[in-house]
Amino acid sequence: MKYLVLIPDGMADEKIEKIGNRTPMEAAKKPMMDALAKTALVGTVSNVPEGMVPESDTANMAILSFNPRIYSKGRSPLEAVSMGIKMQADETAYRCNVVTLTDNGEDYDDKIILDHSADEISTPEAAELIAALQEKLGNDVRKFYPGISYRHCLIWKNGNDQYPFARPHDILGRRIGEYLPKKENGGEEFYRLMRDSFAILNHHPVNEARRARGLKPANSAWLWSPGKKPQLPNFREKWGLNGAVISAVDLIKGIGLCAGMKSIDVPGATGNVHTNYKGKADAAIAAFRDGYDYVYIHVEAPDECGHRAELENKILSVEKIDCEILKPVYEYLLSTGEAFRVMVLPDHPTPIRLRTHTIDPVPFLIYSSDCKKEGVATFNEETAAAKKFYLPCGHRLMDLLLDPEKKLSDLS
Repeated sequence: MKYLVLIPDGMADEKIEKIGNRTPMEAAKKPMMDALAKTALVGTVSNVPEGMVPESDTANMAILSFNPRIYSKGRSPLEAVSMGIKMQADETAYRCNVVTLTDNGEDYDDKIILDHSADEISTPEAAELIAALQEKLGNDVRKFYPGISYRHCLIWKNGNDQYPFARPHDILGRRIGEYLPKKENGGEEFYRLMRDSFAILNHHPVNEARRARGLKPANSAWLWSPGKKPQLPNFREKWGLNGAVISAVDLIKGIGLCAGMKSIDVPGATGNVHTNYKGKADAAIAAFRDGYDYVYIHVEAPDECGHRAELENKILSVEKIDCEILKPVYEYLLSTGEAFRVMVLPDHPTPIRLRTHTIDPVPFLIYSSDCKKEGVATFNEETAAAKKFYLPCGHRLMDLLLDPEKKLSDLS
């Protein structure tokens, strides 16, 4: 038995008047998802436990069968693992976005955050900026590491791993003062670092060149999501399956690596709507041919489009995932003659209206080549909810994937 799990990150959304009071999932042409859904187990699932922040680390950890209440310790240390950083027990990792703030001569606290990704800055440009931060702000206690695009890492010896930072994608268009780390609750050093980063980055040659090209500057660091060195159970030991993950983002790679899975890099995989969809499909097929039983494909594009309020691109990304990833991998699995299962679901919603994640349940389908179900005509949020098959604990999805005949009462 082979298992394909496909995660169009943030695909779920709300109905939008501009597209006929439909969601992007409803508006997208996705014949492969819809075809599978007709004979699949279809329902809804909560991947983020009540009371937890709806972040991708928590949700994807759940889908991979790891209870977030036990194992979720922040996304940054998982990203650090993917970046090859060897964390020590006394070190804390922080996500370090390079973001765009207004530059009208106002005090740092009065600036407005315009973009959490600085126009999805290129990785080489961002690496220069992170190098500048390391030169001016790094020392024996803290060190900046470059990642991909706007996503980077700060490692801080004896750093506070419980500080309640604001997530930059939650506060787009707002004055940052009320969201910055506060002196009164131990955030003074974090505040000072973020404020000083603006003086270093705002007129850096990389940003002056970006302004000249009509692009937003990456003129400040923004720290968030701290965590200690992560530990996860071994996926193969838990399930007896040889697993691989395919993703453009360090977070998902890090979860896979921490679980002892193979992380497969795909040239041209970007984390946005222009990612290499075909390359991900080819990599998944190659992994199955190489003997992997379970392949987890994560596609960041719908989520980024949700954060950027790019409706047309969100629809386009869903369509490309359907025709350029799901269809060819499904056809390969079908051609082998071996039984297989396919699970498709977003990790969490990222509504265009809100430009951030929500904790709402998401639709899922589990298609089995050897176990047909009475599914739905089209796969979307509304049809999935109408099935009244709701799984409150996303970390039990793996049990359903292995045995679609399980009853909900067995999964509580």
